[in-house]
Amino acid sequence: MTTNTITTDADVNTAIAAAEAARARLDFARSAPKVFRAVVGLDAAAREGLDPALVELIQIRASHLNHCAYCLHMHTNDARKAGESEDRLHMVAVWREARHFFTPEEQAALALTEAVTLVADAGVPDTVYAEAAAHFDDGELAHVLALILTINTWNRVALSTGKVAGTDERNG
Repeated sequence: MTTNTITTDADVNTAIAAAEAARARLDFARSAPKVFRAVVGLDAAAREGLDPALVELIQIRASHLNHCAYCLHMHTNDARKAGESEDRLHMVAVWREARHFFTPEEQAALALTEAVTLVADAGVPDTVYAEAAAHFDDGELAHVLALILTINTWNRVALSTGKVAGTDERNG
């Protein structure tokens, strides 16, 4: 029986390069630069005034729900760099069972993230919206919604264009 075990950074880098080669698709930023810049602008505007930890939690949860490994890898790394704890990062996917790791405001944002990301399943329930509105003023809530919309857009771009987890073009 053979196992494919990646044991070194060189093995990881080789595996990433092989995955990228196997999934080469459209370079969205190069092929539609105006659209790409517009999404970058929306992303930057959505973050304004929001706690950076909350921003990452929202992006991580939406990326879980959308099965976007590329964005999940990127945003968990960003959260770590910003000082987020491993415990909280591990609990984001199961936050309802681990509420004590998250503030009431974060819980409301995570619930709203789920509802908006999965909007086709049940819409955005009034109770979820009301809970978020109880924790954020109108401006903050608009920014939280814009951030949820933006990460869902990025997830769809990454998934559609075959982005590979472990690569982050922001750095290169």
